[in-house]
Amino acid sequence: MTKLLQGKYFLVLLGVLSCGGKKTDQPPTPVPTAPLPTAGLAGQRVALTPLALVAAEDTLHWDAVIADRRATLNKSDSIIATLLTARAPEVTWVGPAELRHAARRAAGIAADPDQMGTPFLRGDKIIDVPDPLRYQLRTLVGLVGGRYAMIPAGLVYRRQPGKTDATAELSIVMVDTRVGKVGWRTVARGDGPDPWTALTRAVKSLTPGLP
Repeated sequence: MTKLLQGKYFLVLLGVLSCGGKKTDQPPTPVPTAPLPTAGLAGQRVALTPLALVAAEDTLHWDAVIADRRATLNKSDSIIATLLTARAPEVTWVGPAELRHAARRAAGIAADPDQMGTPFLRGDKIIDVPDPLRYQLRTLVGLVGGRYAMIPAGLVYRRQPGKTDATAELSIVMVDTRVGKVGWRTVARGDGPDPWTALTRAVKSLTPGLP
């Protein structure tokens, strides 16, 4: 599995966009979504942590739609877990519900999966996961078996210039919990007239080649 920290996936992680030349008013071109590295994860148990951050630009006027934070996070978790399970069945995904159950059974040892500070990992230059998050992830994944954690680190909805639909931007990273390093990351994007359609299309972009 060390291959996950090498090659094109690691290059995606370490790539830095340089700013040079003349300034322009045009927004930067988004980096293409990197596909899930499912070949290296086939047959393994991978913890899928719950989402902890959802935000939307004020111009979308979605305050009422996502006002209930817990309900929004739960629905987002359901969409992500359902689609990954269906579209990447070669991986044994251990979803948020099972992680919460394992943490409750190990109260005092494992951290609450909803309170682990995973949005911190949205930073595109983060490679080493700091403590206490590193310890929390290693402990939780150890309880359910496996080595890797797939972490939806944040979901942001934006209104792109010239588009009527909103764009969902799902930041997602994979952490090797044994060494405490991010081995893969990407931002999945999808457009839609409502939060759930946009998120669905964003998650589908992680597995290109499927309808």
